[in-house]
Amino acid sequence: MSVSDFMTKSVVTVQSQTPIFDAIDLMKQHDIHRLPVVDNGGLVGLITEGTIAEAMPSKATSLSVYEMNYLLNKTTVADIMLKKVTTVAPDALLEDAISLMRGENVGVLPVLEDTRLVGIITNNDIFDAFLKITGYHDGGTRVSIEITDDHVGVLVEVTKLLAEHQLSILTVVVNRMALKTIVEIQVESRQVDEIKRVLHEAGYTVTSAVLTNQA
Repeated sequence: MSVSDFMTKSVVTVQSQTPIFDAIDLMKQHDIHRLPVVDNGGLVGLITEGTIAEAMPSKATSLSVYEMNYLLNKTTVADIMLKKVTTVAPDALLEDAISLMRGENVGVLPVLEDTRLVGIITNNDIFDAFLKITGYHDGGTRVSIEITDDHVGVLVEVTKLLAEHQLSILTVVVNRMALKTIVEIQVESRQVDEIKRVLHEAGYTVTSAVLTNQA
């Protein structure tokens, strides 16, 4: 899975000389929390709700309402935008984007192809990607199997067993730990008891089997 598979491709942008109030209105209009700043086709910064809040006068200021409005009306995006922006390429692995966001402590990455802005990926996109990868929206049964004797071919054995019983697999996630391996399989069938029976009779330890996306 790459960044391009989950990024938002239709990106709302703003220019650096845009008045700050216009940028705020644009965010409200599109129900978004950040805007890439683009001048002459190139990314020059990023403005977020956080940077706007920091730029707003404190309640403890001695300025009058008229003075504050005057100053804010003179403020442009360029005055408060983040100029050092962490970006990612569209063909980067999704995990690379997640690691980059965690490492840089940011919740958004503009996506650049060479120097051209082609998308944006946020925390919410990452959450959506997780739900898709795990097969949550497809429904069915999430079954967890504890493997203490991990060996080459163990996944083949499990998937073959399910296939022999006409149980279609949607996704497989493997979590290898020090003393055991947990294999989580999303099965299309909602027959929880049948799935557990098949695995138990084959000698597998089922730690959990639950229906997903029951809403």
